[in-house]
Amino acid sequence: MYVFVVSFLMYLLLVWSGGGVGIFELFVALILSAVIALLFHKWHPEKKFSVSGLNPRKWFDFLHYLFGPFAVGLAKANIDVAKRVITGNIRPGIVRVNPGLKTDLGKTILADSITLTPGTLTVDIDDEGWFYIHWLFVRDENPAEEELYGDFACWARRLAE
Repeated sequence: MYVFVVSFLMYLLLVWSGGGVGIFELFVALILSAVIALLFHKWHPEKKFSVSGLNPRKWFDFLHYLFGPFAVGLAKANIDVAKRVITGNIRPGIVRVNPGLKTDLGKTILADSITLTPGTLTVDIDDEGWFYIHWLFVRDENPAEEELYGDFACWARRLAE
């Protein structure tokens, strides 16, 4: 159900031209979204159809995270990287950390949050849940989660688990 709704909304967003969306476009969006959802289910039979992704509380929490803690982390990282570029004070390296996330969605949210903030890049996530992160300034080879990516892991747990 989640894949259907997201596909439907993305199609409408792509065809919207600032005016209205015609009835034909709604029909095409319904058909394409149904096909995409059925193909997703065929390719991932272990994933069950669920409406939990449609919970308004989850969407509100996600928007709160996006425009609150993530935006603050993004601003701080931009300032930090700008200072490091100007001063040349960098010590790049790859660190390994296990945030203990259980779901693929939680891992994806955290990996994307890390990668979207300047100065860090999620390089890999192994089968045991260890994240390999390229960091612009490695202070410690075994950093605390808070030092590396703030409270992003707590938010990923809250949003996905």
